[in-house]
Amino acid sequence: MRLAPTLTALAVCSLLAGLPLQLAAQSAVEVSFTNPEKFRDANLRGRGYGYGADDFVLKEIRATFEKLGERYLGPGQTLRIDVQDIDLAGRYEPWRAHAYDVRFMRDITWPSMKLHYELSQDGKPLASGDARLSDMSYLQRPGRSVNSSDRLYAEKVMLNDWFRKQFGDRRVGSVD
Repeated sequence: MRLAPTLTALAVCSLLAGLPLQLAAQSAVEVSFTNPEKFRDANLRGRGYGYGADDFVLKEIRATFEKLGERYLGPGQTLRIDVQDIDLAGRYEPWRAHAYDVRFMRDITWPSMKLHYELSQDGKPLASGDARLSDMSYLQRPGRSVNSSDRLYAEKVMLNDWFRKQFGDRRVGSVD
């Protein structure tokens, strides 16, 4: 039974060997939120407006930026994003007695976000700026399944489009 400790040690070493790569990829994007309690509409709890951002929305937005950084940023690049406001797609319609927690998607309720970003390469500034993102045609986009359970689908597509346009050609060896 000397094989079991050896296999265990090998498995632990394999996991630890991949850890620095995962940490490096995740650290390429640093996301902060300025006064999320004052965000226009970043709440999926169905309580209406004026309640700031809920933790689920902030975690999903942060995770989306981190995944996009892994895809579009090159080695040694760091992107700092400060999200200053979020307005999610759709609106609650509290006058609907049995649907007070349902977000209704309409042509006039597109997603938007205000942010500031700073991109650096090995500590040297490459680009920075303020951005106001919005997707007025979010309801006409192909690819969303009626059965999709992603509650932030429109926001993630909007972020992907902006990230690709803003940083897609900066990756070393990119074939976009």
